[in-house]
Amino acid sequence: MIYPDRAASSIEEKAKKTAGKLFLPKDIDAGILQTIVYEYPKRKITVELKSDEFTCVCPFSGLPDFAHLTIRYVPRKKLIELKALKYYLYAFRNVKVYNEHAINKILEDLTKVLKPYEINVEAEFTSRGGIKNKVSASLKAKK
Repeated sequence: MIYPDRAASSIEEKAKKTAGKLFLPKDIDAGILQTIVYEYPKRKITVELKSDEFTCVCPFSGLPDFAHLTIRYVPRKKLIELKALKYYLYAFRNVKVYNEHAINKILEDLTKVLKPYEINVEAEFTSRGGIKNKVSASLKAKK
């Protein structure tokens, strides 16, 4: 650690739970995700979050998968706290999960905490063996 006197926060500790060995998606603690109040609930906006650092581990080959991840949602009453989202995504780093399952888990966990009007999670994984994989999953709230 660069700053030995700095204590890790509780969400940082939860995220690092999956560091150093391989885990399964069920081992990711969705409690990492924290929200803040959206102060304009009558105004529909679209929030778009992007990361080019998403990684997980292919359960078939054991090799790392890298992706450009985009999360788009229309908030109802809550916004995702970005530092918490960063740690949540970090928790996937040593998780054995197929690309399609990772995106669905992210969608489900974010939907539970945000309860948005609509949400879309998309990932474009880097080429492996000459094949690119682009996965997206969406949900719209029932009226």
